[in-house]
Amino acid sequence: MVAVQQLKRKDFQSDQEVRWCPGCGDYAILATVQKVMPSLGVPREDLCFVSGIGCSSRFPYYMNTYGIHSIHGRAPAFATGVKLANPDLSVFIITGDGDALSIGGNHLIHVLRRNLDVTIILFNNQIYGLTKGQYSPTSEVGKKTKSTPMGSIDSPFKPLSVALGAEASFVARSIDVLPKHLEQTIKRAAAHKGTSFIEVYQNCNVFNDGAFFGFTDKGARADNQLSVEHGKPLIFGGDVKKGVRLNGLQPEIVEIGKDGITEEDILVYDETDETGAMAFMLSKFQFPHQPVPIGVFRAIDRPVFCGETHQQLDLAKETKGEGDIMNLLHSGETWEVE
Repeated sequence: MVAVQQLKRKDFQSDQEVRWCPGCGDYAILATVQKVMPSLGVPREDLCFVSGIGCSSRFPYYMNTYGIHSIHGRAPAFATGVKLANPDLSVFIITGDGDALSIGGNHLIHVLRRNLDVTIILFNNQIYGLTKGQYSPTSEVGKKTKSTPMGSIDSPFKPLSVALGAEASFVARSIDVLPKHLEQTIKRAAAHKGTSFIEVYQNCNVFNDGAFFGFTDKGARADNQLSVEHGKPLIFGGDVKKGVRLNGLQPEIVEIGKDGITEEDILVYDETDETGAMAFMLSKFQFPHQPVPIGVFRAIDRPVFCGETHQQLDLAKETKGEGDIMNLLHSGETWEVE
């Protein structure tokens, strides 16, 4: 019997110099992904990281696995080809808010609706970092940048709302400065069968420094972050006295113990809700008006694209035969499909 190699984080570190700006949140995400990889039990030769264009898309160079640094916004298309050609591969898509939601927006929504068995990690720093600080599809209204000197007038995308609207079967959010939370989120996403989508808030300390400090600084986290956990009430705050309840169809932030409100009034979260209504409601929460939800928003079972595709291929071979591409190409000037 051949002994199974026990991999460690260093086994997933490539020999390439990591070239992000000092202090960039990308370093923390890279370190966490490299730490998670050994726990997945997947050989390096069965892993593939696919990226598009942007700061985050340097990622495949730094992973000692197979990888593709593809073209702007098209990582989902490349990953689809990789996964269909070899369904046994574990495929990760690394992208950014610009790469995925601007030029790549159409590719993103379709890989989500198809439920391809891949894990998408979207780095959201709410800015174009690689091209030196233009506003991105997730930049807030009024954002002053080199391309919006008077302030952006565009309404920003909410990545989780986009993913949920495209019927993604697994949707989650984490933050670069919460490595343990990010680690557990990636593990759950990797174990999910179907498209897993993780938005990671990532600080760009050169062009958008401090965009998330209001809810990431240690002194602000308790009151401004809402941990979303399946089967648990949506309670937060330094004194664990704030919560989310429904007032009709509208969510509202309330204080437990005030005006007769008890924990029984607080909404208990269900990540398996097929309608996605609860998840979509939380995806619309906007700091500082509401706390920032982090955790797994949705985790449901849906038919997986690769499985369905290969079932059709097997059926076609069974009924029509294996087929011969060279015979087809040399069979004449016209083909007839019945």
